[in-house]
Amino acid sequence: MTLPGVSQAQSASEHISNKIAALADWRGAALGSVRALILEAAPDITEEWKWGDTPVWSQGGIVCTGESYKKVVKLTFAKGASLEDPARLFNSSLDGKVRRAIDIHEGEELDAAAFKALICQAIDLNSASNSASNSASKSASKSNPSEKARGPLQ
Repeated sequence: MTLPGVSQAQSASEHISNKIAALADWRGAALGSVRALILEAAPDITEEWKWGDTPVWSQGGIVCTGESYKKVVKLTFAKGASLEDPARLFNSSLDGKVRRAIDIHEGEELDAAAFKALICQAIDLNSASNSASNSASKSASKSNPSEKARGPLQ
């Protein structure tokens, strides 16, 4: 989808704003509301524009994407299967082992507090995963110092 007024030089945030404006119906309003909740929950989150026309919010890894379809706005959480969802916001992609999604249909309201809690939980999970990865690689290099001494493989 080519958005009116979108150039390569625009920032991801500008791309997202233009996409919301181009969706001049309930989908634009829904995506705009979700974006506002994400930014309230995580002011330091990074907005990205990936895969041609998909808003992505990341902090320590992908938190969620925001896709718009004819009958639904889909919010896919990259590690949603690992998140607790006591408010049962996840209503799509429930059989997957990694991702979970929230499909918003026209006229539906999202529980703002529960959604912001999911955003914060996803960020915490990314941070924990990054910390564990960094610790594991440091441990691996400490546990086998002879690998450093050997140099590159020939």
